[in-house]
Amino acid sequence: MARYRGPKQKIARRFKEPLFGPSAVLERKPHPPGQHGRSRRRRESEYSVQLKEKQKAKHTYGILERQFRNLFKKAARKKGVTGENLLRFLEARLDNTVFRFGLGSTRRQARQLVNHGHIMVNDHVVSIPSYQLRPGDTVAVRPKSRQCALFRENVRRNRRSYGWLEMDRKALRGKFVDYPSRADIPENIKEQLIVELYSK
Repeated sequence: MARYRGPKQKIARRFKEPLFGPSAVLERKPHPPGQHGRSRRRRESEYSVQLKEKQKAKHTYGILERQFRNLFKKAARKKGVTGENLLRFLEARLDNTVFRFGLGSTRRQARQLVNHGHIMVNDHVVSIPSYQLRPGDTVAVRPKSRQCALFRENVRRNRRSYGWLEMDRKALRGKFVDYPSRADIPENIKEQLIVELYSK
């Protein structure tokens, strides 16, 4: 299974955003990583800005190029605005939804929980992080795994709620009500730049 295994905070410093959660490193070192991080002043090309936005989206949701490109093609085929469709499909991934419910403290942890068979969709265990949820699908922790203190602790710490999700924190069960609107998605991603990049 392919995934990024390199240093996370270097990625966060490159984009000057806490992509992987709160980090003190960004405050200590607000400049990009590398020997010339502090002194780099050259003007970025249009292509560079578009590429950086795509890379930021990929790192935010924890997926690699092939999956990302396939999702973009799927979004382009669907009616509506391609960039918004892309973000909706990214939000509908099972690992991302587990993270949004608060069952996983990070997307990486949520991905691992899905891989290890702790999560059920519509009362069936699903171990594929990229599984695409549909409106009305229920997501729950497997009965055997509900005794694990990790889930209770994560849910206790994370009290955020989202308009397209319904969560029963006591039962460790939630519902994917519908695809989110662009205004509801909190990620700082300029999807139009990604569309322009892939349209070349």
